[in-house]
Amino acid sequence: MRSSTPSGRNRIVHVLFLIGVIGKGLDGVMEIVGGLLLLLLRPDRIDTAVRVLTQHELIEDPNDFLMHLIVQSAQHLVGDASTKIFGAVFLLSHGAIKVGLVWALLRREAWAYPVAILAFAAFVAYQLYRYTHTHSIWLLALSLLDMVVIALTWLEYRRLKGAYGSCGTRHGSV
Repeated sequence: MRSSTPSGRNRIVHVLFLIGVIGKGLDGVMEIVGGLLLLLLRPDRIDTAVRVLTQHELIEDPNDFLMHLIVQSAQHLVGDASTKIFGAVFLLSHGAIKVGLVWALLRREAWAYPVAILAFAAFVAYQLYRYTHTHSIWLLALSLLDMVVIALTWLEYRRLKGAYGSCGTRHGSV
């Protein structure tokens, strides 16, 4: 049986995979926190918080595209109750799925690799669909990052299957 310790090009893929997956996990945690805040905070408090957080950058550069985009996104998100509830539910469910899959991937659970690929691909499909309605650059950026993590997850899954032989599992894990 070959070692699961990567070497050479595989080591680079493995490190990038870990960075991508840990990033997805942190993103999932932030989405859960954001979803809870959307549910718990009044719209005026959210608007005030975003303005406070972006104020310094906007004073420094009143034409800062990114800061204006953040402010506009927050105003749109809390603009009406149905958008706020949708945003909260989306963030909570999206975040919980990500955190669960990342946990399983970091534990090298064999089932998690194909499930993560399918889940992240579904997120990309939905994000691109939403982009056709919102034209939010955030959705495009998130979709691109998800596609990179999908590719890295596939490469890591193939590497681990090869390291453990054709059966692809070792005690229920890859």
